[in-house]
Amino acid sequence: MARGHDVTLFATADSLTAARLHAEAPAGYEEDPSIDVKVCESLHIAAVFERAARFDVISNQFDFLPLTYSRLTATPVVTTIHGFSSERIVPVYRAYDDIAHYVSISDANRHPALRYAATIHHGLDLTQFTPGPGDGGYLLFLGRIHPDKGAHLAIEVARRTGMPLVIAGVVHDEAYFRTLVEPHVDGDLVRFVGSVGPAERDRLLGGAAALLHLIDFEEPFGLSVVEALAAGTPVIATPRGSLPELLRDGATGFLVADADEAVTAVGRLPTIRRQDCRREAETRFSADRMVDDYERLFHDVVASGRERRPPAG
Repeated sequence: MARGHDVTLFATADSLTAARLHAEAPAGYEEDPSIDVKVCESLHIAAVFERAARFDVISNQFDFLPLTYSRLTATPVVTTIHGFSSERIVPVYRAYDDIAHYVSISDANRHPALRYAATIHHGLDLTQFTPGPGDGGYLLFLGRIHPDKGAHLAIEVARRTGMPLVIAGVVHDEAYFRTLVEPHVDGDLVRFVGSVGPAERDRLLGGAAALLHLIDFEEPFGLSVVEALAAGTPVIATPRGSLPELLRDGATGFLVADADEAVTAVGRLPTIRRQDCRREAETRFSADRMVDDYERLFHDVVASGRERRPPAG
């Protein structure tokens, strides 16, 4: 919108946007249990494609289901794949690979069976992140409380280094939290603060000596990692999935194989310059850079479609 494009956003009625808003549901179905998920999804996607002729391009951020409409319109559909919940959904993507324009959120998250138009990393509104001095004297875990995310390993690193750990995030696995996380929460070495809003997130990131991201899965992107960089905070992470793309080992953090290497990395944190972390976020992970990438791709997709279109008559 700020760059002069005429944008229609298909989203819930409570969405805040400068664009023209079209809503089929009053709110997200996780916020309103009275909403029928399938009914809202059906009406939502149909609303887009019934109006497809009005648009130069449709940007699909809604997973694979809208692809099943994409042969019914001449308007190109650019689909950002935010990850694969299961290998079972890949056949839908393959079925539309010949006409689709797929965007991956990292090179690591590309599926070998699909063709991609671009890789576009996420971008942040950097005004929401204040470069901090990292003088809080603590390590930070920020993310879902789930075995994949490695909160228990962050606790081990805190215990072995003697450096306090703050854990912030939503509990996604209650059994894991009760057995491997909660017993170590003592309010001293390990503090659990739950889900945090933007202001508290900014404060925690800015005060942390490092973010611990010791994951045990192939991370599609890792938003908390670039949020940390935006606050000037180095990241100690396992090199799984996108992490080698996001971090420069020894410059904006450390890529480590296990807890032993993570403990060693904590001792090396003074070698990382926090201004370099912030500069990396400004250069590679800003919202402006992301919009540049999408704007360029949309122009290319629309232009290539016009070239292929047969002459009138």
